Amino acid sequence: MTGLTPPGGPRRPCFTHPGRPHPLRSRTMSDWPKVRLHVVTGKGGTGKSTVAAALALALASGGKNVLLCEVEGRQGIARMFDVDPLPFEERRLTTGLPGPDGTPGVVHALHIDPEAALLEYLALYYKLGRAGRALDRFGVIEFATTIAPGVRDVLLTGKVFEAVQRNSRNKGAIEYDAVVLDAPPTGRIVQFLNVSNELAGLAKVGPVRSQADTMMTLFRSPRTAVHLVTVLEEMPVQETSDGIAELRSVDLPVGGVVVNLVRPQDLTPEQLAAVDAGTVAADLEAAGVAPVPTLVDSLVTEGREHAERRTLEASQRAIVAGLDVPAYELPRLPQGVDLGALYELAGSLREQGLA
Repeated sequence: MTGLTPPGGPRRPCFTHPGRPHPLRSRTMSDWPKVRLHVVTGKGGTGKSTVAAALALALASGGKNVLLCEVEGRQGIARMFDVDPLPFEERRLTTGLPGPDGTPGVVHALHIDPEAALLEYLALYYKLGRAGRALDRFGVIEFATTIAPGVRDVLLTGKVFEAVQRNSRNKGAIEYDAVVLDAPPTGRIVQFLNVSNELAGLAKVGPVRSQADTMMTLFRSPRTAVHLVTVLEEMPVQETSDGIAELRSVDLPVGGVVVNLVRPQDLTPEQLAAVDAGTVAADLEAAGVAPVPTLVDSLVTEGREHAERRTLEASQRAIVAGLDVPAYELPRLPQGVDLGALYELAGSLREQGLA
């Protein structure tokens, strides 16, 4: 498996107008109509959690229920949506974007804790309600998840799996149309998702091993897509390229690349090349501003630094375009990211076809 291919074959990324729809794509088209589990990963500092939240809002339209999960213990969802810290319990968070009929869906949130996940696992599959809580009081659960990190990942991903494929044991639970996972960074994503391999030296048979193997059937199927978030800088783009190769090497389905925090491109390359003291001074005079030497020098320096940055971004954009996966761009928002900004980013993701 070399990653998921959108309907109609692979598309070249559209970078001409960041945040705008592909010229050949309508707002109602989605590149991933069959995907139920959207895993979002990326190098630290690229805005991975922001993209996961925006994707959940974009998917929650037309009355659909979407679950946004986090597993890193940072309570990032609570901070982004300005709510109280989340317990290990699915909570209604907010409404999503309006669908074609004007009806929004609902975004629910879940903060997955490995110890709580183990207690739920024991209760669901072994009927160890009180006994499981007693183990927790004695510290057995913390001991088990510390000495066997592979078991910890099985518990975290196991809860995600259960949310995607609800069964009769979890009576009354919400059936979700999509689950978005704010996953660990790119450098750990394969280890995190490839739980069957991680357990090879710990459990060759038994219920935990069986559960891990069952989860892998979902994680390696077309119902899952691993999206990678990057920015137009050398290290994040290289890590994204390496992450795609590593995911494909273990048959985990690659989704799209989201280029985040894209700066505006208000000046043409010709205008950037023409930045010199004489041009700047003339422009200032034309605008009625005295061309003071210190002001002119400062503007020339800033213009040249911007030109260098644009050249770097262009080179990294070319590398992303050569990764042979669908790519999407989100702008850097000068006002920062609040709930309104998340909806703005969600609309952009939907227009570009990620949701």
